[in-house]
Amino acid sequence: MREHVTDPYVKRANAEGYRSRAAYKLKQIAEKDKLLKAGMTVVDLGAAPGGWSQVVAKAIGPAGCVIAVDLLEMAQVPGVTVIQGDFSDEATLGELERALENRPVDLVLSDMAPNLSGIASADQARSIALAELALEFSLNHLKPHGNFLVKTFQGAGYDDLVATLRRSFIQLNTRKPDASRSRSSEVYLLGKGLRGKAG
Repeated sequence: MREHVTDPYVKRANAEGYRSRAAYKLKQIAEKDKLLKAGMTVVDLGAAPGGWSQVVAKAIGPAGCVIAVDLLEMAQVPGVTVIQGDFSDEATLGELERALENRPVDLVLSDMAPNLSGIASADQARSIALAELALEFSLNHLKPHGNFLVKTFQGAGYDDLVATLRRSFIQLNTRKPDASRSRSSEVYLLGKGLRGKAG
């Protein structure tokens, strides 16, 4: 609790109106890799409480489209369509596809994380499964040369996920933003430039 209260990013989030310190993870990656531009269509998976969606909505402006999905209830963010549901359920995926209205997606973000059981191997397997679900959605809905950013943890299944991303995107970068706590094993994988279907 003390770590949270004294965390500079928590203080900044409170001062600047962001719902979570995680907003700065996305801001730092997006600035470094020039991910967000006005008018984009962006899907934010694992969006609650909405810090990433706030960053995206501000960056892409009213001409853009942000659709946020989370199992947890999430208060509305101006300019964001919020879908509450389990992303692994067909019904939630269908709702997301209807909300897209056949728009090709410029960027898929996934900050999804499983409810932790405390059993490291099980938690790692669930984390990788969520990343693979997000990747599958990206391969089906990103426009050519679209981008995909996913949170993952190094461990079983990580190398296979990296290999799939390398095959699927022109460039793959690993990002550990300053706002990510140093003791956390999370890393973000950024696939830039979706390859053509034949690739």
